[in-house]
Amino acid sequence: MKTEQSGFLLGIGSNINPDENFKQIIVLLLNSFPSLSLSRVLRIPPIGMNSHRDFLNTVVFIETSQSEQDLKAICNAIEIKLGRDRNDPARKMKDRPADLDILTHISFPDDKQREPADITDEYFIYPLLEELFAFLTGSDQPAQQPGVSLSTEGLTFGQTATTIHRHTSTSDKRVS
Repeated sequence: MKTEQSGFLLGIGSNINPDENFKQIIVLLLNSFPSLSLSRVLRIPPIGMNSHRDFLNTVVFIETSQSEQDLKAICNAIEIKLGRDRNDPARKMKDRPADLDILTHISFPDDKQREPADITDEYFIYPLLEELFAFLTGSDQPAQQPGVSLSTEGLTFGQTATTIHRHTSTSDKRVS
């Protein structure tokens, strides 16, 4: 890890065609940012909504100097591109192809001791936050359950925390 990193943590989820939409979310984020560090991807039952569709969830750290407003515009555009109706007042209670939530601005190593409960009340992603913090700070954090393996454009991710880089020198092929 670099000595200092500053950016945002995103909570990412999908429960409509999640295996395909999740891969598209990552590819679309890589179109806007040169690298993403993400926790493993977990399949999690829906919480706080009446649905039979499980979510795929991860937490992503994006090192960026962009404003939160600019990042929110990118996240909203990805949700809309994948079919989410951002104007529906009940959208938080419905199944969704893409859900990208900015959790917090964060700096490493300064914020490495922040508690997950200080970042979000979505307790089901606490283990993913802890895992990502450990990964970014070089600490040891054993996974408590296996992640979901996803493959797209020659890239496989999701089973463990990783950083994915966009390499323009290889025709924009993504490698980790």
